[in-house]
Amino acid sequence: MKFPRSLPGLARVRAFRRAQREMLRASNRPGHGPTETDEQLEQSLLADLLADPALAPSGGPASPAGPPGPTSDASASRFGEVGRPLNRHSPFYIGFVGAIGALLAIGLWHALGRLATTITILLVSLFLTLALNPLVEWLHRRKMARGAAVALVFLGLLVVFTLLGLVVIPPVITQGTDLAQQAPSYLQHLLDSKWVRDLDANYHVVEKFQEEFNKKITDQTFLQQVLGGILGAGRVVASGIFQTLTILILTLYFLASLPKMKQSAYAMVPASRRLRVVSLSEEIMRRTGSYAIGQVSIATINAIASWIMMSIVGIPYAAVLAVAVGFLGLIPMVGATLGATVVCLVAFFDEPKKAVIAAIYYVIYQQTENYVFVPRIMQRTVSVPGAVTVVAALTGGTLLGVLGALLAIPVAAGLLLLYDEVLVPRMRHS
Repeated sequence: MKFPRSLPGLARVRAFRRAQREMLRASNRPGHGPTETDEQLEQSLLADLLADPALAPSGGPASPAGPPGPTSDASASRFGEVGRPLNRHSPFYIGFVGAIGALLAIGLWHALGRLATTITILLVSLFLTLALNPLVEWLHRRKMARGAAVALVFLGLLVVFTLLGLVVIPPVITQGTDLAQQAPSYLQHLLDSKWVRDLDANYHVVEKFQEEFNKKITDQTFLQQVLGGILGAGRVVASGIFQTLTILILTLYFLASLPKMKQSAYAMVPASRRLRVVSLSEEIMRRTGSYAIGQVSIATINAIASWIMMSIVGIPYAAVLAVAVGFLGLIPMVGATLGATVVCLVAFFDEPKKAVIAAIYYVIYQQTENYVFVPRIMQRTVSVPGAVTVVAALTGGTLLGVLGALLAIPVAAGLLLLYDEVLVPRMRHS
């Protein structure tokens, strides 16, 4: 902060600062402390500074202008004399400050590690917000209030999740119950098979298996491990449900307050650069939302077409497999191939001929998707070179798993936009 030249006592303030600097230099020279003249100069300058009415504290009496002393100067007796500045070149000072900085960095790292789940939930919520915001903006441009548009879009999201749950959960429960009921007959059929009887006749496999089974049943450690695994699986399911509800609630809040959030963020940018930052940020968010909508559309088409194919061919668990294909289709580059592999494996264990038909279908479908659906749906979203797409997907998948692979492409698109609009023009003019 710059003071005006006409301020009374400015020269004494500067002299006081010079005296402080001289004392600091003297303290940094071991064995050469400040002389008596320096101490007297410091005390006289401090007394003059406190005695100046223009620099005295507001509402308090000015200090006397006489020579300082331990009994005559009220300020000196109240606050004490000005001590020697710390020697910042001391090994103790450097080591202490360095240790404090290292401990602070370690504490922040551990705090970030504990907040990994929370940060992941925030990232997923922001991604869903940016994906749903174009629909909200589209309804808002059609004369619908933003609150009503947010409510309608969020209601549609809840309907989609409910339908997926109704499609997936009942078949899983039904098929799991059937498997548990048929397990004894499957075991008896296995024991009655010829090759098992031959093994039992030569090596007494069944008897050894029964002995090992009885031993495990009576082993308390094994039972605790099994129960711990079951309880751990239950905790994982409960935690997944809680995190899903948290993501949906945060997405609703973010959708409702997204304009205010953006205004608050833009207000921290200097006014001279605000217009450019706003335009670049809006374009990055538009690309992210458009990419998410396009990827969901492509995955939905793949799931519906797969369900129709599996229903016609007669592949079991068509509804559950179609949902799995849809979710895997969200993963860029390899998602569709993973979904096709899962379907072909299930079809092969049911009947090899069905697996061949499914494989031929997916080869034809993926060519149609790559050359028909993707160019039409993604033409207004992101434009990322193939090499950058591969590197971004691998990096995101390594860092954050499936979530990182999903976020990798829009993040790469945003970085490419900053490269084209900020870095390259700056290098041209430098």
